Amino acid sequence: MLVTAIHSRADTLVLSSLNWPPYSGETLKGGGASVVVARAALNAMGHELKVDYYPWSRTIRVVNREDSIYMGYFPEYYHPTDQFVFSSSMGESPLGIIEHHLFPMQWSRITDLNRYTLGVVRDYVNTLELDEMIDSGRQPVETVSSDEHNIRKVATGRIPGAVMDLYVFNYLVAQPHLVGLGEKLQINKQLLDTKKLYVAFKNSDEGIKWREIYNEGLARIDINQVVDEYLKSL
Repeated sequence: MLVTAIHSRADTLVLSSLNWPPYSGETLKGGGASVVVARAALNAMGHELKVDYYPWSRTIRVVNREDSIYMGYFPEYYHPTDQFVFSSSMGESPLGIIEHHLFPMQWSRITDLNRYTLGVVRDYVNTLELDEMIDSGRQPVETVSSDEHNIRKVATGRIPGAVMDLYVFNYLVAQPHLVGLGEKLQINKQLLDTKKLYVAFKNSDEGIKWREIYNEGLARIDINQVVDEYLKSL
């Protein structure tokens, strides 16, 4: 109640995000599924949301500037950090591996992937175990700047697979300029993980206040219903 009292008047939370359809994107209806959820949660608390979109590496960097107007960034997977505090979950991201439909990858344990070179997007968080293998050099990877780039590389046989969110994959391969490539691809039958999505707020007094306001707003809305209705509208 103290936090709500402090922000009793209507304020605007300013966050940074990336072009990661269908979750977020400046050209998407409503700014993307995650943006629609975040806006609904803040509106439930009497506040507004402003989002600016950047390439992923800048999405985080602009928050950390001393003179930054941003109180955090999203959507993000949880990861250990002292710089940010994470909101309650605002949705889920099924994380898998895209592959060529003629050459499916065979694996049962995560370490089995070490025999394949995987495409990953620069600065994306994957799974803890996979990222540890990448950092140690045990997992061969090729780093690119976007999921679309990985779709092209897998479809043309330059790499056997790439780490990608299923909703992102389904959205991208439905786009006219990628339909032909999408017909060559599939999601590996085994998922890497189903990740929770969060807003990463600055680890500051103001960031923590906004996190509490936001979490209370999330509790007042039906997140799954908001996301389902949004995805059906695309």
